Amino acid sequence: MSITRRSLLMSLPALALVRPAHAERIPLDEISRYFNSFTTAEGEFTQINPDGTLSTGRIYIRRPGRVRFEYDPPEDSLVMAGGGQVAIFDGRSNQGPSQYPLSQTPLNLILERNVDFSNRRMVVGHIDDGTTTTVIAQDPENPQYGSIRLVFSANPTELRQWVIRDDTGAETTVILGNMQFGGRLSATLFNITAEVDKRNR
Repeated sequence: MSITRRSLLMSLPALALVRPAHAERIPLDEISRYFNSFTTAEGEFTQINPDGTLSTGRIYIRRPGRVRFEYDPPEDSLVMAGGGQVAIFDGRSNQGPSQYPLSQTPLNLILERNVDFSNRRMVVGHIDDGTTTTVIAQDPENPQYGSIRLVFSANPTELRQWVIRDDTGAETTVILGNMQFGGRLSATLFNITAEVDKRNR
C-alpha cells in the first residue's frame, strides 16, 4: 500500500472560509473541550495526497479510538481504526489489509477518551494568523511516529482541517466539509474483522 493512506492517519488543513480578521488565538483548554464535547461525527472530506493528487470521501468518527475513511470511486480504498488497530484496505489488492497499532499514529492524539492539550507535552506549536488557530501535536514519548497539525476556526470553535506528517516526512492534508455530530454510528463501521469477512464473501 502506498504511503498515502498511511500518511492520512499521521496528519488534517481548513476550508477557505470568510472569517473575521484578527480572531483571537483559541486556548488549548477550549480545543480540548471541542474534542471532548462529542462522541460521534461524520461528514465529507477532501484529501490532498503527498504527490499533490486529490481524493474525496466520507469520514466517520466514534470516540474513543475509532475512525473510518471511505473513499469515493474510482478509488476502492478504505482506512479504518478500531480495537486499537489501524487497517488499510487497498481496493486494487486481493491481499488482506495492512495493519498497525493506532497508538503509533498522530491521529491517536485526538481519538483518546479524554483529550487534554494543556496538560501534556504533546503540543509543539500553538499559533494563529488572525483568522485561524493552528495546533501542532506529537506523541512526546515517540516523536518518530510523526505529527498532526490541526487548524481551527473560532466562534464557534470548529476543526477545519488537519495535516499529518508521517515518519518519512510525507504530508497528507484532509479538509473537512460540514460535520454532523451526535448521530448513531454502528460499531460495525469500525470492526476490522467484520470488514475483512465482508470483503471475502
